[in-house]
Parts: sequence; structure tokens; C-alpha cells
Amino acid sequence: MGEENTDYFIAGSRFTAPALAPGLYVVATPIGNLRDITLRALETLAAVELVLCEDTRTSAKLLDHYGISAKRQAFHEHNERDKADYIAGRIAGGAAIALISDAGTPLLSDPGFPLLRTLAEQSLPVFPIPGASALLSALVVAGLPTDAFAFHGFLPPKAGARANALKKHVDSRETLVFYESPRRLADTLAAMNEQLGERQAAVSLELTKRFERTFRGTLAELAAQFAAEETKGEAVISVAGAAEPSGPSAEDWQSALSQAMTDQPLRAAVDEVSTRFGLKRKDVYDAALALKNAQ
Repeated sequence: MGEENTDYFIAGSRFTAPALAPGLYVVATPIGNLRDITLRALETLAAVELVLCEDTRTSAKLLDHYGISAKRQAFHEHNERDKADYIAGRIAGGAAIALISDAGTPLLSDPGFPLLRTLAEQSLPVFPIPGASALLSALVVAGLPTDAFAFHGFLPPKAGARANALKKHVDSRETLVFYESPRRLADTLAAMNEQLGERQAAVSLELTKRFERTFRGTLAELAAQFAAEETKGEAVISVAGAAEPSGPSAEDWQSALSQAMTDQPLRAAVDEVSTRFGLKRKDVYDAALALKNAQ
């Protein structure tokens, strides 16, 4: 095999990437602004024998911008299963190969999972090269809790299936994050408002690009806003989790306790009321003693 070019360029300056160990390198790429590539990602893409691209034409904009001449091969949802064994074989033979998507971190609503499973089953090395992610970028600007969140990718495009998918998250307490296309954004927000109710949410558009913007409000407000305006670029929707249940009022359970104590022993009444209202037994027992002493 001839000498391969492992150079890359930053602002006209030439750099040579160091050699890589064999394995698959899962490389995050910019989601809009080409300057959001990391130095390690550039070194990796310049040094590998092959770059697996979701769309080689899209990836060419990034690779050509940095003067990276590595061989490119299309790798997408229609051929990834057929190519997994071939790629695994090359890595087993000592090749260093990169996997990128059109934008952001691969495997998050992008191809790659069958390949990763194949490599894991064969105990072949996989290396993450972290970087840009639309999911995390939207989450940190949404103004919603980030201590717990769940990513659900794209919802089903058909109304019935979309509604059923949303119903599963009605009681979820964590912040919910979804991707959506511009043509379905208004319908999805309307469905979220119908299924999830009055919640705070945020819609982020064209993240890291010139016209990036984030809109915040209730699901009803956002649904009305985007029903009346046309959008471009994929959106990220962040939705607040369900509110904590308020629980029964003290008046309700204490009234039930008083009634139960008229025809049951104290301990039996306490057991019944604590179970019925989901209360701590000690709290109910203390209230029962107070009621008994007041008689």
C-alpha cells in the first residue's frame, strides 16, 4: 500500500496527524458551524484509512474545508447491516476507520448501531471522539431542568402513532427532548399540548448557525406560534417533565382517619388510611393519637 496523505489544514496552516491504533473511531462533527470541530476529530479523520459517511456529499463540505483527503464511503440506514461484517473484518485486520454522521454525534437518531453491536460482539476496539451534539446544545439553552432528562429522537410521523408515543411520557418527571423536522413541527407541538398538557417547553432551531434561535413558552403558546409561521432546519424540542403529584390534603385524610377510628381499632384505622392515601404510617399514627387524646 502506498504512502497515504494524513495532512489537514487549519486557517491555511498544514498539520500532519499521528498514526492511530486499529479500531472504529466514532467522531462527532459540527451541527452547523464548521469551527465546532475538535482538534482530535481533525487528527482522527486525517489519519484513518476510511471515513464512513452518512452522505459523502454532505461530509465533503467538512472534510474538504480542512483539506482532509481520507477515502470516503457511504454508510447509511439502507446499507449499514450489509457492511457491518466487512468493516469488522477490516478492523480485525488492523485498520483504523472513522464513523461520522451528517452532523453531530453518530448513533443519536443516526446510523451506526448495527455496526457497533457487531464490533462489541467480536470484542473489537471502538473509540469515542466527542464533540458537537444538537441534543446537548438545545438542552443547555432550554431553561429547563438538566439534572435528569430523556432523549426520544424523532416521534412517529403519523398522528395516531405520535399521540400513542406521547402518552407513554405523560407521567415522566424528567425533561423530555425530541428531534423534529420543520414540516412536522407545528403538528408535533399541537400533539404535545394535547397529550402532555400545560407544560413549559423550548424549541431550538438552526443551532450554531447564523440564524440560530430558541423560543420558550408553554406548549400551547409554542403550538400557536408555530402554527402561524414557517420554519427551516431541524428543530429540537425540550419539554418539562410532569409535575410532582400534590398528594391528598391533610383535611381529607384526617377526616377519613377520624371516620375509620369510629368502628376500628386505632392500629387498623392507621393501616387503612396510610395505605389508602399513600402516607407514612408514622404520620398517620401520630395524628390518630392526637385525635384519640382530644376525645
